[in-house]
Amino acid sequence: MRISARADYAVRAVVELAVRQGQGPVKAEAVATAQDIPHKFLEGILGDLRRGGVVDSRRGGGGGYRLAREADLITVADVIRAVDGPIVSVRGERPTGLAYTGTAEPLLPLWIALRANVRRILEGVTIADLAAGVLPEPVERLAAEPAAWENP
Repeated sequence: MRISARADYAVRAVVELAVRQGQGPVKAEAVATAQDIPHKFLEGILGDLRRGGVVDSRRGGGGGYRLAREADLITVADVIRAVDGPIVSVRGERPTGLAYTGTAEPLLPLWIALRANVRRILEGVTIADLAAGVLPEPVERLAAEPAAWENP
């Protein structure tokens, strides 16, 4: 699985909005500067996040972006889906839409298991968790495994 630049930037932007949530709408330029995200690229990402129901926007001098709902109700999976679509796909298709025959048959349950595990992690971490700098214990435990930091 690859995390695209769009997904990485989107999560970073949404966390930035979460930590500024009580300050009113935040300008895209401020988010771009704080997170070192190219401004034009961020504008497109924020548009996708708005269409995906993750952020709201307000035009005008006092305008900007804010979370569309509380940070503890937005998961990392929600953000990624809003900008990249399905979290796990095979050749651009959802695993449940695939069919294999013969010796390749075991691939389908493998891809389904992969999707289930990725979803379990990304749906189990909220933007509030990230804004607070505290990950859920199962995620902390996985990240603490030495093998998790190795590139085979």
